[in-house]
Amino acid sequence: MAVDAEQNVSQGNDPARWVDRYGDVMLSFALARTGRQDVAEDLVQETFLAAWRARDTYEKRSKFGTWLLGILRRKIADYFRASGREPARRSGAAAESDQSLFDGRGKWVEAPAGWQRTPDELAENAEFWTIFANCLSDMPVHLAQAFQLREFGLATMNQICQTAGITPKNLSVRLHRARLLLRQCLERKWFRNE
Repeated sequence: MAVDAEQNVSQGNDPARWVDRYGDVMLSFALARTGRQDVAEDLVQETFLAAWRARDTYEKRSKFGTWLLGILRRKIADYFRASGREPARRSGAAAESDQSLFDGRGKWVEAPAGWQRTPDELAENAEFWTIFANCLSDMPVHLAQAFQLREFGLATMNQICQTAGITPKNLSVRLHRARLLLRQCLERKWFRNE
């Protein structure tokens, strides 16, 4: 029965089925090796794209999932070779990774700035909302959209996932990144200047 399911996935030429069947395992594999969610997601996506392009060369000498993991292993090796020659250079708020915000015990390296006003007072302050909107517009579009839809109550988690074509786990990662970027921006542009 498992062999039939394996053949159906590989012979179906439906990448959506590949992602459903192997996506989580491949993401876990890549994340364990790279230690970075964003890099792991990119590598898995590149793997599925490479597999789609080379689908006619799959000779069925191994299981389809094993073939995909082989491609992913090569993508991971290529990533480490390239990053050794050309370190990734990012600027702005995106340059600070989640890991640099916390120490080895999971505590803030730099505690969030204290609020001088209550949330109710901030809600009535037009200048705050202007800065808030600027912070959202500085964010990558996919993160800002996920944040606005979820936090402003415009859609449920399931609706956002269906609309964006992502998994709930991916949405959680997007929301986490959006909140970190928003926190950093508001601290820089508002709370530190209060």
